[in-house]
Amino acid sequence: MPRLPSYWQKLEWAGPEAPFRLITPPARSFLNTSFTETPGSRKREGAPRLRVNPRDAARLGIADGARVRIGNARGALTLAAMLFEGVLALEGIAPSDAFPEGIGVNSLWAPAGGAFHDIAVWLRPAE
Repeated sequence: MPRLPSYWQKLEWAGPEAPFRLITPPARSFLNTSFTETPGSRKREGAPRLRVNPRDAARLGIADGARVRIGNARGALTLAAMLFEGVLALEGIAPSDAFPEGIGVNSLWAPAGGAFHDIAVWLRPAE
């Protein structure tokens, strides 16, 4: 980090190993990690879903609702795809037990530092 930064370019850029950028905007029923453990919020939000652009999904052979894997050098996880016009997004910071393997989205960025909520990942159909 620069000694007295006015701006620090600390983003992860997409590349051959991780060609997508993943964002994690707030979910409608959660506020970051607040309320993720309450039964009402979990029921309203449902299981985590990865929003995938239909053109990217078609190119990769991913159908709406199909299980996919996303990951990077720090970790990987499995979840259902949801076709959606826009960028690759996983809304909210759902608790780890909401994911099939019991490992949540934090595994993809910790300890990425400045890349929190905006990271480079790969995407493929789950086996």
